[in-house]
Amino acid sequence: MPKARIKRLYLIPILSKAFDVIDFLEQSHAPVSLEDVYKQRQISKTSIYRILKTLVHRGYVAQTQNGLYRLVSRPRRLRFGFAAQSNEMPFSRAVAQSVVAAAASTGVELLVLDNRYDADTAVQNAHEFVAQKVDLVLEFQVEDHVAPRIAHIFKKAEIPLVAIDLPHPNATYFGVDNFECGFEAGVLLAQHALRKWKGKVDWVLGVGLSEAGSVVQSRITGAFDGIRERLPDLPADRFMELEGRGMQLPSQSVVTEYLRTHPKGERILVAASTDSSALGVLNAVRQAGREADFAIVGQDCIPEAVEEMCSGKSALIGSISHEAETYGPRLIQIGISIMRGNIVPPYNYVRHKTVTAETLAAEEKA
Repeated sequence: MPKARIKRLYLIPILSKAFDVIDFLEQSHAPVSLEDVYKQRQISKTSIYRILKTLVHRGYVAQTQNGLYRLVSRPRRLRFGFAAQSNEMPFSRAVAQSVVAAAASTGVELLVLDNRYDADTAVQNAHEFVAQKVDLVLEFQVEDHVAPRIAHIFKKAEIPLVAIDLPHPNATYFGVDNFECGFEAGVLLAQHALRKWKGKVDWVLGVGLSEAGSVVQSRITGAFDGIRERLPDLPADRFMELEGRGMQLPSQSVVTEYLRTHPKGERILVAASTDSSALGVLNAVRQAGREADFAIVGQDCIPEAVEEMCSGKSALIGSISHEAETYGPRLIQIGISIMRGNIVPPYNYVRHKTVTAETLAAEEKA
């Protein structure tokens, strides 16, 4: 899938090179020569000379009698903590890669800890960020019941908090509009039923992530509303929620169990809270030989889901992309704005879009 356009970062190349020189001087435990800097940083000697002379003039660097340079002082770099949701989750890995890259490009030092999709680990990591005295924390965890506790830890330490995808008390929110993403998934499922099944649907399943709380779970609420809007005659008792924990194996297990009490031939729409969950549902219906009776839409647009959609034969008909690659630049920019004392909106939504085999094919042609 073609990469989404990321908001341009207006960087100054020579200034970036100057910080590269400062970083090298900081890492060196003895005075260094211009040649030493050139060998390590591969910046033109002319640029290095001018940078060093400017730093000497401004008092950040001292030059010894034999012409060597050493760092005297420098402004303190911002140091952010980033709590990744889980290194085992594809969407979380994509967000983490985006954040790490954005921090590096803007000169923000980043301490990364893995929440491992576990509430106790997330709390332990919060205490570690406080112990490490970071300036600000970017928190990505989905356990709603520990969100207040984590927020309290940072509030007590007077560390600003940016919460990713799951709101935390007293934190700046950054992430998707969960209800709207769900609604678009529901519309896509209803359109499929009208086009392929003449609107005849026996069941609608929402494979959710209840531990993330009502905000994230609203992806399922929104999907049900999107379906009802276009299939108004579908009885309320035809809608059912199952717990998939947002992960592949639990979702596969719960749908396998569901299929044991529902005969073949029933036409079923499935809104999944994540693509990992959607892939678990797909595995279950495939193993039961019932893929033709299902239409599934996920959230996040991870590579495995895109591959399924591109096959053109999968019951996974679409996903709502949360544009993971755009998280990093915006999160770092929000963090820097907070540290500068600028006013930042309490809710900052990412762009999302519906992705299907058809939209992917159109992008390839463009």
